[in-house]
Amino acid sequence: MNSRADWLNAMLTIANPVLHALHNRQLRQTMPLQQPSETAYLEALGRTLAGMAPWLEHASENQAEEQLRQQYCTLARSAIAAGADPSSPDFMCFTAQQSIVDAAFLAHAIVRAPKELFFALSQREKENLIAALKATRVGRAPYFNNWLLFSAMIETALFVMGEADWDMMRVDYALRQHEQWYVGDGAYADGPAFHWDYYNSFVIHPMLLDIVRTAEQQSPHWQGFSGPILARVQRYAVVLERMISPEGTYPPIGRSLCYRFGAFQALAQLAWQEQLPPELSSEQVRCALSAVLRRFMANDDAMFDADGWLKLGMVGTQLNLCENYITTGSLYLCTAVFLPLGLPETHRFWAGEDQAWTAKKIWAGEDLPADRALYD
Repeated sequence: MNSRADWLNAMLTIANPVLHALHNRQLRQTMPLQQPSETAYLEALGRTLAGMAPWLEHASENQAEEQLRQQYCTLARSAIAAGADPSSPDFMCFTAQQSIVDAAFLAHAIVRAPKELFFALSQREKENLIAALKATRVGRAPYFNNWLLFSAMIETALFVMGEADWDMMRVDYALRQHEQWYVGDGAYADGPAFHWDYYNSFVIHPMLLDIVRTAEQQSPHWQGFSGPILARVQRYAVVLERMISPEGTYPPIGRSLCYRFGAFQALAQLAWQEQLPPELSSEQVRCALSAVLRRFMANDDAMFDADGWLKLGMVGTQLNLCENYITTGSLYLCTAVFLPLGLPETHRFWAGEDQAWTAKKIWAGEDLPADRALYD
C-alpha cells in the first residue's frame, strides 16, 4: 500500500458502490442506512467526488490509467446528473439545513475539477446542478461554526460555474469570521469554542485554502488572507504528519472518527498542491499516509460490508463511535486522503524513494530537530 496503483485501487474500491449505484439510478435502493435520512445520498455523492476530483481532472500519461480515468469521469458525471435531476429516482435533497453541508462537498469537488465535473456536463445537467446548489440558499441558515465555510464553498463553486449572482457576502463572512476564530499554532476554533478533533482537516483548512485560491482576486480584501491561511495549514500539516505512529495509527480524538483517513485531508491537499512546508518531503508524506491506508485496508471485513459499502465505525462496525449525524453517506469523506492522485505518476510524491516519516524516525532513535510552534 505504498504505490500509486495501491492508492488508486483503494480509492476506486471505496467509491465503486456509490458511483455505480447512482449511474444505475439505484442509490436509494441499495445504500444501507441505520436510520432514515434524506440527505445521506447527497453526502455519499459529494464526499466521494471531493476526494476523487483531482484524479478525475488530470489526464494520465499511462494509457491504462487514462482509460480508467475517463471511465470514472463518465461515471461521476452520470452520478451528478442522477442526483440533481428532479425526475430522477435518486434526486437528492438540497433544501434541508443539513443539505448546506452535503452540497458543499459536492461544490468542493466541482472547484477541484471544474472541467470534468461541470463543464463536460450537458446544458440541461448544468442547469439542474446550478439550481440544486442555489436551492441550499432557501433552507435554514448555517450554524455559527465551520458551517459558514459550507455556504462559502457553494458560492465559490457557483462563481467557478460562471453564475453572475454568486453571493460574495457569504464568502466574505466565512473568511472574516474564521480569522476571528484562529487560536494559534495552525489551529482554528470551530465557532466560538475550540474542539479537540480533526475538523481543521475535515473542513476548515481545506475549504479556506481552496476558497481563497479560487476567488481571492474577486475582492481586494481577500487577497490578504492567502498568506496567513497557507502558513497556518502548513503548520497544521506538520502536526498531522507527526500524529502518524510508526504503525500507521493516529490518536482517536474528537468527533467524526468514522471518517477514517479523511482526517488527513489537509496534509494530502498540500502534497497535491505542491505546498508542503520545508519540514515535510513528498516522499515521507506518501509513506506516512500509505502506512495509515495499509493499517485500514489490510482487513476488508473491518472496512466494508458484504456489498462493498463502508461500515459505520473507525475499525469495523463501532456504532457507539457514531454521532447522531453520521450516516453511511458521511463515511465517504475518507476519500479526501487520495487527493495526491491528482499529481502525475512521475512526480516525486510517487516516483521518489521511500522515506521514513517523523514518528518512525524518532521512535527508531534518530536525532531530529525539535518541533517548533507557529507564532503568527
